[in-house]
Amino acid sequence: MKVWYSIMVLSLALMGSGGCKPTRVSDRVPLMIPERLQNAPDVQPVSAPKDLSEWWKGFGDPVLNDLISQALSANHDLRLAKARVREAKAMITVAESVLYPSIDLFSFGGREKRIDRIVGVPGKQGIELITPIADLITGGLAARWEIDVFGGRQLEAEAAVAQSAGTEEAQRAVQVGLLAQVATNYLELRGIQRRTDILLENIGVQRERLRALQAFYKAGLVNDMDVARQETLLHNTMGTLPVLTSTEKNLIHRLSVLLGETPASLEERLADSMPLPVTPPSIPKLLPSSLLEQRPDLRLAHTEVSAAAASLGAARANLFPKFVLSASGGFGALAVGGFPGLAEGVYALGSGLTAPIFNAGRIKAHITAADARLDHVATNYEKTFLLALEDTENAYVAHTAALERRDQLGRAETAAERSHTHAQAFYQRGAADFLSVLDAQRTRLSTRDERTQAETAVRVALVSIYRALGGGWAVDSSVSRGTDNDAMKITEKD
Repeated sequence: MKVWYSIMVLSLALMGSGGCKPTRVSDRVPLMIPERLQNAPDVQPVSAPKDLSEWWKGFGDPVLNDLISQALSANHDLRLAKARVREAKAMITVAESVLYPSIDLFSFGGREKRIDRIVGVPGKQGIELITPIADLITGGLAARWEIDVFGGRQLEAEAAVAQSAGTEEAQRAVQVGLLAQVATNYLELRGIQRRTDILLENIGVQRERLRALQAFYKAGLVNDMDVARQETLLHNTMGTLPVLTSTEKNLIHRLSVLLGETPASLEERLADSMPLPVTPPSIPKLLPSSLLEQRPDLRLAHTEVSAAAASLGAARANLFPKFVLSASGGFGALAVGGFPGLAEGVYALGSGLTAPIFNAGRIKAHITAADARLDHVATNYEKTFLLALEDTENAYVAHTAALERRDQLGRAETAAERSHTHAQAFYQRGAADFLSVLDAQRTRLSTRDERTQAETAVRVALVSIYRALGGGWAVDSSVSRGTDNDAMKITEKD
């Protein structure tokens, strides 16, 4: 017992001295972080993370709000991601269980007769050798504990925790993309419906113009070529209608699937034309360093670095000895034929040490592979950050271009409205013919169609900005890595 007590004291002392694991590997990745986003509007204040969590509500569209609420509860990609999170969290318990002793209940019973167990007993002619039948039964508890002196098991558990955190970030990435898809398809749907209304009005104008030309042709005021030209223009315009109709149905089908429903389930609900949201949300703005905290793909890439660093440390720990303590205790009974039975308590105490001597390079190869994996994910983290910056800058550029195009087309529509007003006034005074009025109206409708496309593009580009900034989920202290993790591990280069 004194020996066992000494082993326990020595093991606990080794564990206490192992607080700083000699095999631990840092997961710090230096990044080149710019001070600001070059294409973000300078006058816009920096947005708070809470401003990005429910950005779609800034459009003030109750139908969009309902669609997104349904998508968050029923989308299949999001449900798959949530299932992967549950699976990864369960694996944390599996990985951490090896840090603690294992205790098992055991029992055994049987009868045996073995030739190697010979007993001499008095007989008629002296001592006789017999192989007695033995009945044995025993049971109790057995415990085993591998003492994690060099931190290998602890680092394996940390790798599992990082991998679990990665599945949570992957879920958030799915959610960010889902929100952007629902909003984009909904806005494009409303834009297509508005364009369809304008196209139908334009078709009516061109039909009226064709009737006027046909009347003029009968009166000998125009030739057949003018009539044919107008017929061509009318049919070309009407040929656009099936394209818009099919696009509208495709967008509705895509929204239905994103909401976890059959493709045609939303056709009746969304078939009625509605205008685009009048007031879009404000343009968001973040510092480049805030992307590390807000964008789930960057957070996911960093968890991969943390997991790889922990796995490398665990691989290095295999170079060191392993210490094992074991104990068992219980009750046993033995009865051998012809002899008195024996029953009493039993126990066993032990300790062990194993150290690698020769393994044909297996451990070193494992370390090399883990080190290469760490280099891979660290490089991917740097690349992901650059792609995030590119994505964000491009989103701001697209939004700025869409705003400029919308403003120019707004001026063009104003001029077309003025031209149409003048044409009507001249026609009423007899200074212009009816065809001039119809031409001015057709130009006005075509310009309005272009402006509607531009209005849609402005709102879709704004959605892209929110997606690029990782909007759609709330960053709080329970999930934030920026303060306690990334802020310490990112070196800003000049």
